[in-house]
Amino acid sequence: MPLSDIECEAGPEASSSEAPPLIGILGGMGPLAAVDLMQKLIAETAAPRDQLQIPVVCWNVPQIPDRQRALAGDGMSPLAAMQAGVAVLNAAGATRIVIACNTAHFWFDALAAASRAPLIHIVDATIASLAMLQEQGGSLPSTVGLLATQGTLDADLYQSRLARLGISCLIPSRADMTQLFTPGCYAVKQGRMEEGAALLTQAAHHLAHRGAEKLLLACTEVPLALADAAPALQAIAIDPTRALAQACVRYWRSSQAFADLAGIGPGHPVQPISLRADGTRRP
Repeated sequence: MPLSDIECEAGPEASSSEAPPLIGILGGMGPLAAVDLMQKLIAETAAPRDQLQIPVVCWNVPQIPDRQRALAGDGMSPLAAMQAGVAVLNAAGATRIVIACNTAHFWFDALAAASRAPLIHIVDATIASLAMLQEQGGSLPSTVGLLATQGTLDADLYQSRLARLGISCLIPSRADMTQLFTPGCYAVKQGRMEEGAALLTQAAHHLAHRGAEKLLLACTEVPLALADAAPALQAIAIDPTRALAQACVRYWRSSQAFADLAGIGPGHPVQPISLRADGTRRP
């Protein structure tokens, strides 16, 4: 099914009547993931001067109950702590809020209901990124390997949405989840990057060997681990964190505030973002 027939909006464009854009990042899950998102916001904006960079406020407070343990029935719910973070971001003037954690999107609806500022969903952003690739002549994979927490997999955050596009998902085996993915994810959170990279690289290779044409890095610790350790895997990776950054940049670049700063008048639209086959922004 063509992506044009699929709902893939990654957040409304900025309205000329609303306040100047300010992206609020709900971080701390883990804190490195929020930093990674901020770095990708800067890279995707590719601004020629500081004043054209995307405005961001980040709540990177890691004292949020563990999302994986909560969904496994072995820990406290993180919802109240996340709602507190959303409240801080709203008070700071955020006009859009994003969550730097895939698993936390299990609570997306409750967080959106508690927020004045609209939230941009990471899966919507990922689908929109795939749509852009297809519009620019790229082809969609028939099968992707889904590197995600058990909570994200059980919540079906990605599988059904991808199935509507004719994309099937391979998920790690139970043994790989237990022995590779989960300990690899927590190793990254604990700062043991080399160990985490080795474990997550093995899990990724197993999915590729089973027939995954692309790897969907649907846990925000995975892009951090694979960035330097596995460049060959990066070539077939789809990074939802980067897709989320791109959605934020589209919102910023559609705003009157950006147009005023860039000196863009009516009838002179900003050049659209162009993507490489791996989803990264072309210079």
